[in-house]
Amino acid sequence: MARRRHLLVLAAAAAAALSACGFQLRQAPDFAFDSLYFAAGGSPIAAELRRALAANDGLRVVTPPAAPQSAQVLLELSGEQREKVVVGRTSTGQVREFQLRMRVQFSLRTPQGRLLIPQTELLQQRDISFNESAVLAKEAEEALLYRDMQADIVQQLLRRLAAVDAV
Repeated sequence: MARRRHLLVLAAAAAAALSACGFQLRQAPDFAFDSLYFAAGGSPIAAELRRALAANDGLRVVTPPAAPQSAQVLLELSGEQREKVVVGRTSTGQVREFQLRMRVQFSLRTPQGRLLIPQTELLQQRDISFNESAVLAKEAEEALLYRDMQADIVQQLLRRLAAVDAV
């Protein structure tokens, strides 16, 4: 009986400690604007960003052919670049390691032209080893790393959009 009471007290103390520390699961971002105009090409990062924005219930995403003035803010993706750079070689000169990079430039402004987020570049990079005998596996790993960087960039961009105070 005393053991059961002891376990109950420990469980209550653990619950109280967790609630007091401020722990909270990550939630969808809360934006200071209700509508966003997003006109981007068919790049993979633009498609993932479009899906992430559309998943937010409190935000109306306006796309062409609608006029940009029909939204409170305009999000412009001005560049997306993927790079693959050699960073390591063996003593015989063969490639041993690559660095994969993904850069995205964007800005956020009002339809009247006031910049809310000036031209900003987000950069993600990952290192990947290379083995000539496992080329197909390394290509699959490279594609997976690019998808991971793309997801990270989209999350960073959403956090920056959520950090905008007032329109």
